[in-house]
Amino acid sequence: MTRRIAFLVAATTSAVVLAFIVPLCFLVANLATDRATTRAREQAQSVATLVASLEDRETLARTVADAGIRGPEVIVVEADGTVLGRDGVPTADTLDRDTWAAVARAREEQGAFTIDQDHGLDAVVPVATSRGLEVVVATVPAEELREGVLGAWVTISVLGLGLVALSVAAAFRLGRRTSEPVVEVARVAHRLREGDSTARAVPGGPPETAELGRALNALADRIHELVTAERENVADLGHRLRTPVTALRLDTDLVTDEELAGRLRAHVDELQRSIDDVVRDARRAVRDELPRSSELPAVVAARVAFWSPLAEDQGRRMTVAVDDGAVTDPRTAATVTVRTPVGLPAEDVREIVDILLDNVFAHTPEGAEVRVTIRPVIIDVSGGVDSPAGVEGAAGVEEARQAGLSLTVADAGPGLHQPYRGRGHSDAGSTGLGLAIVHRLAEGVGGSVSLDRSDLGGLDVTVTLPAQEGSSVDSESRSRS
Repeated sequence: MTRRIAFLVAATTSAVVLAFIVPLCFLVANLATDRATTRAREQAQSVATLVASLEDRETLARTVADAGIRGPEVIVVEADGTVLGRDGVPTADTLDRDTWAAVARAREEQGAFTIDQDHGLDAVVPVATSRGLEVVVATVPAEELREGVLGAWVTISVLGLGLVALSVAAAFRLGRRTSEPVVEVARVAHRLREGDSTARAVPGGPPETAELGRALNALADRIHELVTAERENVADLGHRLRTPVTALRLDTDLVTDEELAGRLRAHVDELQRSIDDVVRDARRAVRDELPRSSELPAVVAARVAFWSPLAEDQGRRMTVAVDDGAVTDPRTAATVTVRTPVGLPAEDVREIVDILLDNVFAHTPEGAEVRVTIRPVIIDVSGGVDSPAGVEGAAGVEEARQAGLSLTVADAGPGLHQPYRGRGHSDAGSTGLGLAIVHRLAEGVGGSVSLDRSDLGGLDVTVTLPAQEGSSVDSESRSRS
C-alpha cells in the first residue's frame, strides 16, 4: 500500500510539475529572446540618433565602432552603399544577402522593424539625413538569443525533480504511517490463526485502522469466551453419559439368565466404547481455541514408537518410511519440495495415527504386518490428489493445486469385508466412529481420506494433509532423464 500511495503521489506531482515546467521553459526562452530584441532595438535607435546629428563621416565611423563594442554589433549603410561598422569602413561585400534584403526593405518601407535571420536577429532603423536615406542595422547573434536559457531550464528541471522527490518522500512517510498499523493487525491475525489465543492488536494509525484493531481484539475475546463455555459443557458430558451406563451395567448383574446377561454386558461394553469415542471427539473440538501446525514425520515417529511394544508382543512387523520430500512434474520437470509443517495441530495428528493403528491392532490377526508411509503430494483443491508418480502440476504453477504430505497406514489383514461408504460407515452396520473422526480432522484443514486395498493384502488408509498456509514450498526445474 505504501508503494501504491507513493506511485500515485509521484504520478500526480509529476503531472502538475510538468504542467508548470513546460510553459515556464517556453516563457524563459521567450524572455531571453525579448531581452535580446530590446537591446538590439535600443542600440539601433541610439546609433540612428547619432547618424542624424553627426555630419563628419570619420567621427560617425568611430562612434559606430565604439557603440558596437559596448553593445550589440551595429553597422550603418549609407545612401551610397558604404558600410560603417566596428571595423572602420568595410566594403559592401562583407554583408550577406539577408542583411542587404533587410536594408532594401527599410529603404522601401521607410520604417523600423526587427527580423529573424540565419545569423541571429536584426533590428533595422532607417534615418533620413542630408546625405540621403541611411539604414542602421543592430545585430544580436543566434547564440546570444539563447544565452542563459539552458541554465534556466536545468535549474527549473532540478527544482521540479526536487519537488517530486519531496512529494514521494512525504507520501512514503504517510503511507508507512497508514500501512504499518494494518500490517501489525495482520501479524496479530496470523498469530491467532496459528493458535496464539493471547495475541492482541494495539489500535493505532488512522481511525479506520484503529477500529480494525479493536474489532479484531473483540473477535479474539469472543472466540475465547465461546471456547471457555464449550469447555465447561464438555466437562460435564462424560459424567452425564457415563453415569447411566454405569447404572445399566450394575443392572445387568441382576439378570439371572447367563446367556441374556452376557449379551447385555456386550451391548453395554459397546455402548461404553461409543460413549468414550463421542466424549473424546467432543473434547478434541475445544482442546485448542485456534488451529496450529505440526511436523508430521516427528509426530508419526513418536506414535509408532508408542505402539511398537504392542506390535512386538503380537509378533507384528511395523515399519515407518519417510519420502525424501520431492515431487517431480513429468510434464514441466518442476520439482516441489515440502519442508514445512502441515496445517494440523500435533494433538490431532497423534489422534489420527492412534485411530488408524488401533483399528489395525483391533481388526487384524496377530502377526499381520503394518507399514506407515509419509510422502509429499500435490493436492488438487477441487478434489483430487496426485502422487509423486502422476503429478499434473507444481505448487505455485497452478492456482488450483497445493503441496502437502500424505500419511498411509497399510496392513496385511483381511481388509474390509463390506464396501466402505465413507465418513465412518460401512454396509456391515459398524458405526466406524474412529474413521469418521479421521475424516473430520483431515477435511477440516482441506485434506482428504481414501481407503483402498494395500499391496500387503489388507486395508490401505491414506490421509492427505496440506502444508501450512504461508509456509515455504520450494519449486525448481530440472532436465528430464
